[in-house]
Amino acid sequence: MAIKKDILATLAYFNMFDYPLKKREIFIFLGNADHNHEFDEALNLLIEESAVFKVGEFYSLHNNFSLSDRRIKGNEKAIAMLAKANKAASLISHFPYVRGIAVSGSLSKNFADDTADIDFFIIAAANRLWISRSFLHLFKKLTFLFNMQHFFCMNYFIDEAEPEIVEKNIYTATEIATLMPLQGSVVFENFYSANAWTKSFLPNNYMRISMAKEIKGSWLKTVIEKLLNNNAGNLLDSLLMKLTAKSWGKKTKQKKTNVRGIVMSMRASKHYSKPDPANFQSKLLKLYENNVNDIFNRYEHSSKLTNEIL
Repeated sequence: MAIKKDILATLAYFNMFDYPLKKREIFIFLGNADHNHEFDEALNLLIEESAVFKVGEFYSLHNNFSLSDRRIKGNEKAIAMLAKANKAASLISHFPYVRGIAVSGSLSKNFADDTADIDFFIIAAANRLWISRSFLHLFKKLTFLFNMQHFFCMNYFIDEAEPEIVEKNIYTATEIATLMPLQGSVVFENFYSANAWTKSFLPNNYMRISMAKEIKGSWLKTVIEKLLNNNAGNLLDSLLMKLTAKSWGKKTKQKKTNVRGIVMSMRASKHYSKPDPANFQSKLLKLYENNVNDIFNRYEHSSKLTNEIL
């Protein structure tokens, strides 16, 4: 029964995003280190019991083939967007204090729809996150002139001084495990080592760093960093953090919304900068908890009825 619950919980998580999984993917995202043969047996039983449905080459909690079609189209669109992401990451890598770049969000899961952006997870040099972020966001403003802003969504920043993600839950573990590092292989090796806690949520998963390239230096990047590798740079980084946090605080207080109509919000510290639209993470975790409990209760009730009939 335990492994069946693992499978149901895994499908419940991705069901929140209308994303059916392949058999291998279910195993990778299980909450416990189950054995392959036990997993195969449990999955087949769940299908026989109509608790899980095979839709095309995917598995879902719903017998809905439109989910399979949606994923196939989304996977195909992601191929083209990932090619653009590689070019964008190469450009971003030339900015001061950028040490690592990865694709995050839905695209990191090989999915894109008509509204998809290219979201980047950026690792900056120690104690230079806000200088790095400020340079990049000045550049981002220029991309609006060419309607290319959707290719440069640099939302989440951390630095090498504190690479461990503070929130430790199934959402952050999944986001870390599905990151696609494009630049900075050594930096991401260190990042994954610092976040080994994800194994407690996803013990069968593995991190992807083989595709990442090493960031090449440029003369302009080197000059700027040399000019700011001093106390003046320390003061500037702290000042930019305070100014940015204050600006975002005003946006949240005034209930300014993004293009999706969600109130803009951000969490900021010396070593991280991350969006927090309408407390998205806490709401999603609560929804997941409720969905899992509901699925478990329905499955146990159905199993009880079946046993009584037999």
